[in-house]
Amino acid sequence: MASRQIQVTQSSAFARGYKKLHQRQKQDVDAAVNVVIADPHAGELKRGDLAGVYVYKFKSQTQLMLLAYEFDPKTRHLLLLGSHENFYRELKR
Repeated sequence: MASRQIQVTQSSAFARGYKKLHQRQKQDVDAAVNVVIADPHAGELKRGDLAGVYVYKFKSQTQLMLLAYEFDPKTRHLLLLGSHENFYRELKR
């Protein structure tokens, strides 16, 4: 990657979810965040209530995890992290 610096910010909801994870899960999340930083279009763009929000799906251990984020050319804002259960309802808050 070129010498562009991308700023990564996180919401308090993301930070709370991340803090509850085990070390191995945190490594999987860190890898997913790196994918999002390198290619912000890796996630799926949502429509309707969640327009402008991307959701990147990845496996952590055997569980499917979802990472919601927004971005512009210089920043990536991590919104929410979790399993599919109640994820979208939580994200709309």
